[in-house]
Amino acid sequence: MTSTTLRELNAFDSTPAVLADSTLILIDYQNTYTQGVMELDGWESALTSAAELLSRAREVGAKVIHVINDGGPGTPYDIRETIGQIHPQVSPIEGESVVVKQVPNAFINTELADLLDTDSVVIAGFMTHMCVAFTTQGAFLNGNKPTVVASASATRPLSTVAGGVTSDELHRGALATIGDLYGVVVEKPADLG
Repeated sequence: MTSTTLRELNAFDSTPAVLADSTLILIDYQNTYTQGVMELDGWESALTSAAELLSRAREVGAKVIHVINDGGPGTPYDIRETIGQIHPQVSPIEGESVVVKQVPNAFINTELADLLDTDSVVIAGFMTHMCVAFTTQGAFLNGNKPTVVASASATRPLSTVAGGVTSDELHRGALATIGDLYGVVVEKPADLG
């Protein structure tokens, strides 16, 4: 099945980002999503892919920004507790910024836009249909050129009034939405330039 995307209709560049010329934005790789009520399907493989992506970014000297969600004390997103902290597999090192957000679009009421020194951004994280999709939209609206890494992102199944949606369906649907207009989608870190 093929269809024309909004990116194609608008003649937007669909070339994947070159990692060395981009800023890597890692979204919500918090312990929140690896256990308990918010545990995501496929988080282990997504986290392994994210660690590979992070390693490649560091090797080529790309700027790295970690984004975390702070839901406040007593929530699964409490960044003061272990549950809300960044998973050790992708934890920041000295010189890498950590942006704290409180809504799905990490550009809203944060310093994220000010930290970017490249137009090209590579985005991956948890959850694909929520913070990855909305931050990618935010980057697009900010004038950036986002590329999203599918294998380094994951989500969870949802029940809706229209019926259940599996995590795979939701993940693929979110990536399709991103690829339709907001950014380029690649399958894995090795697909980046």
